[in-house]
Amino acid sequence: MAESDSERSDGEQPDIDDLVGDISPPFDHVLSCVFGVRDHESRTYLTLLDYPGSTVSELADALDRDRSNVNRSLSTLREKGLIERRRRLLDSGGYVYQYTAVPVPEAKQMLHEALDEWVEGVHESISRFDPDNTE
Repeated sequence: MAESDSERSDGEQPDIDDLVGDISPPFDHVLSCVFGVRDHESRTYLTLLDYPGSTVSELADALDRDRSNVNRSLSTLREKGLIERRRRLLDSGGYVYQYTAVPVPEAKQMLHEALDEWVEGVHESISRFDPDNTE
């Protein structure tokens, strides 16, 4: 998978401040900034859109990353509500987890809500600002 245009050379996690001044950021960069996830986690989400129901092994192959790193990305994405996990029983016994990205319209709605909340907070900060009282 190709490196994202939003990949930061310093290896730091992008944040909302990285969006300010960029009038047309790519979707994966917006996803990273708004949800506070790393670029490789955004790539994992985008890959799951193409491969719904994937296992960790299948994703590791698709992303050309090791399973432990993919597993950590999946945990983060689950915490953010961007993916769902389902347990599938194996014929041979045991089970495997399969992961699916939430649909793009749902992710977009989550992004809009998070950005609206952030913008509201910024507007409140501006309104409360008093240069005579900087405490």
